[in-house]
Amino acid sequence: MAEVASTNPTSDPRSLRDEDGDLNLAFVELVTQAITARDTARVLELAGDLHEADLGGLLEALDHDDRPRLIELMGREFDFAALTEVDDKVREEILDELPTETVVEGMSELESDDAVAILEDLDKEDQAEILEAMSPMDRANLRRSLDYPERSAGRLMQTTVLTAPPFWTVGQMLDHIHEAVDDDLPDSFFEVFIVDPTHHLEGNVFLDKLVRARRSAQLVELMQERHSVHVEEDQEEVARVFERYNLVSAPVVDDDGRLVGVITIDDIVDVIEEEAEEDIKALGGVSAGEDLSSTVLWITRSRFTWLFVNLVTAFLASSVIGMFEGQVEKMVALAVLVPIVASQGGNAATQTMTVAVRALATRELSANNASRVAIREVSVGLLNGVAFGILTGIGAGIWFASTGIGIVIGLAMVANLVCGALGGILIPLTLDKLGYDPAVSSGAFVTTVTDVVGNFAFLGIATLWFGLY
Repeated sequence: MAEVASTNPTSDPRSLRDEDGDLNLAFVELVTQAITARDTARVLELAGDLHEADLGGLLEALDHDDRPRLIELMGREFDFAALTEVDDKVREEILDELPTETVVEGMSELESDDAVAILEDLDKEDQAEILEAMSPMDRANLRRSLDYPERSAGRLMQTTVLTAPPFWTVGQMLDHIHEAVDDDLPDSFFEVFIVDPTHHLEGNVFLDKLVRARRSAQLVELMQERHSVHVEEDQEEVARVFERYNLVSAPVVDDDGRLVGVITIDDIVDVIEEEAEEDIKALGGVSAGEDLSSTVLWITRSRFTWLFVNLVTAFLASSVIGMFEGQVEKMVALAVLVPIVASQGGNAATQTMTVAVRALATRELSANNASRVAIREVSVGLLNGVAFGILTGIGAGIWFASTGIGIVIGLAMVANLVCGALGGILIPLTLDKLGYDPAVSSGAFVTTVTDVVGNFAFLGIATLWFGLY
């Protein structure tokens, strides 16, 4: 997501970030001036040593036309991994502006997982153009990764792994690492994977154990079994495996148990952030693809659907009030107080729904404990309903100088908070059971339940209490 540049006057203009960690506007201006002057030496002096994440932040802070110019001026010093740190739409715009040869040259230096992350959001035509310009080996590796389902382990993994047979000694392994050329080794790795002649995974040896062992010791003596993930496993499930077993890396295997790649913790951190962001956006009826660089028309279209659903459900809730039109006309206080009951129930239901949706996403809530959690939430709704029923009843009774109004709204508040809590847990559970994403679908239905129940309870109890027939 794009960052806001800082205007802190105390910031060092030669530093990308200020003391608060925000992008330094003065630094961005210096880079912009160097780009305008086409001063390659100055651009490299300012941006040549930036980490890929900071370089990505700088790209987002620059104007549209200056982004590809910065890459061209930096030449081979530009780390294309920075493109994985920018918004999808910004990345697509940059790739559209760059010559294919520049893109291919930059991506040839990347690990396969970063290269796939850059390619996977492009149109098929653009993907094909870039892949065709690559070396046959790079093209084959990337096409194989892109053939795996989106959001799967196959898209996350890097295909360059360090392997050895079980009968090798520690000395042989260390010599192999020392003598290997850079292209034969991953940029960073934590372990050696032990495989048989057909590349089936047998286990691994972590580097700390490797460097501490005797050179004469065989790898099979140091080997341990690993928690592996299937190449088509959903990325959210992979993240859950990392969390459950406190992993820093995990081997990826195919249907036959052959080692095809490895996933490292830096990729999983991105997955966790991405999944959490999607859940938060979905709860608000916002598309997962929306970000600060999205256009007005795209955002308008993406938000329209759920706003329309909310409009339809709002008419349903209003129709309940229409059923009591005559009673409302006889007692104006009812029209004034109706929104209070519906609003309070909606807020309580949203609290329960948020907890339920997140628990479903993390697999903490299931059929095994659903009844216990539902009873707990209903109990919370009942206690809060009684507490707010008393408070609201006293306030309404004093406001309208009517004990009856206070009692009616108090009883309605209890009923609506209990129903809201029940709806907040049962609706996400039901949607999940039916195969729908509860994060996306729950909000509109839960709001409708609380509005309908709140309006019906308040006006119905008032009708019975005051005899407004």
